[in-house]
Amino acid sequence: MIAIVDYGAGNLRSVEKTLERLGHQAYLTSEGARIMDADGVILPGVGAAAGIMGGLRRHGLVEPILEAIRRGTPFLGVCMGLQVLFTESDEGGGERCLDVIPGRVRRLPDGLKVPHMGWNDVRQTTPHPLWEGIPDHSYLYFVHSYYVDPERRSTIIGETEYGIPFTSAVAAGNVMGTQFHPEKSGELGLKIYDNFARLVKDGIPGNPGH
Repeated sequence: MIAIVDYGAGNLRSVEKTLERLGHQAYLTSEGARIMDADGVILPGVGAAAGIMGGLRRHGLVEPILEAIRRGTPFLGVCMGLQVLFTESDEGGGERCLDVIPGRVRRLPDGLKVPHMGWNDVRQTTPHPLWEGIPDHSYLYFVHSYYVDPERRSTIIGETEYGIPFTSAVAAGNVMGTQFHPEKSGELGLKIYDNFARLVKDGIPGNPGH
């Protein structure tokens, strides 16, 4: 079963419905014990870093999320769910995040229309099981004003250009994340969720699991 972390945001049901449509069992939860017991975890996100981190703290979910990651549970962060995996965000004057992946979240440069909204090209910089069946330079759907800047380039598996090249997908062991929204990206987005669910079921190559 895949746990979808419910910290009070509004778009979580679409992720649950997407997984159910694909034939995978998933449930929304704001209970730490159910997150730690799940076979896989998805953290979707919309809004601002402070709002998400505040919601996770209010529901007592920070430590269960970190414990699930430490156990090797396959974990996928989507959009803001990706951003809060990093050390700190520049949004709102600075927000300490989960510090799972070293690096900062930075605002897109001045002069660009923000949010960056719509379909854009994703270049696959590193082979990864998330990309199985996804052609390189596929167009996927984005809505964001900030982007992640990892300290270690080895964590980057996808890049996109919007005024500057920015990281649009990462992977570090059992932790994965996308800046784009798979649930809004048509059949290719469905395939990415399906690929993640299959990693949950079959295990991540080179990862001992939990």
